[in-house]
Amino acid sequence: MRILVVNPNTTASMTETIADSAMRVANAGTEILAVTSSMGPVSIEGYYDEVFAVPGLLIEIAKGEKAGADAAIIACFDDTGLDAARALANIPVVGICEAALATTAFIAQRFTIVTTMERSRLPLEHLVHRYGMAGRCKVRAADIPVLSLEDPNSNARDRLRSEIATALRDDKAEAIVLGCAGMADLTAELRREFGLPVIDGVAAAVKQAEALVTLGLSTAKRGAYASPVRKSYKGLLEGFEPGKLAVK
Repeated sequence: MRILVVNPNTTASMTETIADSAMRVANAGTEILAVTSSMGPVSIEGYYDEVFAVPGLLIEIAKGEKAGADAAIIACFDDTGLDAARALANIPVVGICEAALATTAFIAQRFTIVTTMERSRLPLEHLVHRYGMAGRCKVRAADIPVLSLEDPNSNARDRLRSEIATALRDDKAEAIVLGCAGMADLTAELRREFGLPVIDGVAAAVKQAEALVTLGLSTAKRGAYASPVRKSYKGLLEGFEPGKLAVK
């Protein structure tokens, strides 16, 4: 089984963190193909960044499917471009936010997502509502830039720990969901420190993707995720015309 894991931002070091998390939980027969988007923002923090991350993401999804991937994972907690990717691809596509929430729902009644920037909190609240978890899940922001997670001289990890402690005290959280793919390498450490389940969306998505492939399931192509209607695209987006997405 081959699972494509796409980092939709353009920071290769973050892809390495994501790949490590994915490979740690993958079955022995699963090959993880981790790639970094070739275009777009260096981090995705809010609606504006998200929009410009989608074209590069779609290119990588198309390339991965053509190369023989059995499933794809979008490794951004905003589930960036998830609906478009599902319409484009014939293989199952899993978003790490949806996978993390579904996984956590099996083991906890009340849980909290702790994400990076305040500007990311409301988009995640919208996803929590969309995925039917609004009555069980709260969202908190530690107010840390995504890239600061990779800077050992920043206080990002201390602020993350502080926000987790607040979630346990004020939200009565029974589990914590890490709301950024760049936090994946902290999962085991935080579980030991706080003594409760801490869920990384990348790892959860790998297991969901493996299950879908094993069950022989893929995205429904009737209705919402039907293949895009053939039509002309103009200007800079000409290469994204349905059926003609440029894949080198």
